[in-house]
Amino acid sequence: MSTLYERIGGEAAVDRAVDLFYEKVIADDRISDFFENLDMFAQAIKQKKFLTMVFGGPSDYSGNDMRSSHAHLGLDNVHFEAVVENLASTLRELGVAQSDIASVAAIAESVKADVLNR
Repeated sequence: MSTLYERIGGEAAVDRAVDLFYEKVIADDRISDFFENLDMFAQAIKQKKFLTMVFGGPSDYSGNDMRSSHAHLGLDNVHFEAVVENLASTLRELGVAQSDIASVAAIAESVKADVLNR
């Protein structure tokens, strides 16, 4: 059985998805403030490595875990849902199957408590 990474199109698809995702995030008033002073090039590289890993692709991610990465941000459900909505919208726009988008949403939901520091 193929991995989610393979089904969505591998490295090229993850690269495109992350770039499009961050365009949406920067335009989203619910969460754009969190990205104002970030090096977005470095952020995109880190996110591409992270998503590649969680989607079952070759793992080169060495960043922090979800809880320590997000603990200082004071995120709530609105912020979490905004990210999930933007990611799902991105994947739909790129023609990813709804079943795979649901798998991505399930992955996100599985780390929600850590992201929200609960």
